[in-house]
Amino acid sequence: MEKIPMTRAGFDLLDEELRGLKANDRPAVIRAIAEAREHGDLSENAEYHSAREKQSFIEGRIKELEGILSRAEVIDPSKLSGSIKFGARVTLVDEDTGEEKLFQLVGEQEADLERGLLNVRSPLARALIGKDEGDSVEVVTPGGQKSYEILAIRYE
Repeated sequence: MEKIPMTRAGFDLLDEELRGLKANDRPAVIRAIAEAREHGDLSENAEYHSAREKQSFIEGRIKELEGILSRAEVIDPSKLSGSIKFGARVTLVDEDTGEEKLFQLVGEQEADLERGLLNVRSPLARALIGKDEGDSVEVVTPGGQKSYEILAIRYE
């Protein structure tokens, strides 16, 4: 099976979600199903059907998280250096607007652009891999062609 690269923080976040689903959400939905069954006729019981749907979602997410975590390859960026690779924190400047942006290249499961966590498989991340400070990269985005200069690379 293919390993899934992720940072320690990303792994811990998914592991915490899994533990919460198993310890809190799963028992709560089981109680809700038992309570709905006590109300009688299940064919017309909206509470029962809603609880069953929620149970199905929870069990599916538990299986998904268990699969991801079992294939996770936790990479410690603090042990890396040099050109841009997985885990790097990269400061870029948009060559058209002068706007600075900070991204960390992370695994697909932990990516969140609003928090500056860039999926390592995204077009921008793929353009950055292997580059050094001072290099320029061009990438096609949904908004058109963009050019960035790499200001800094850190591994923490």
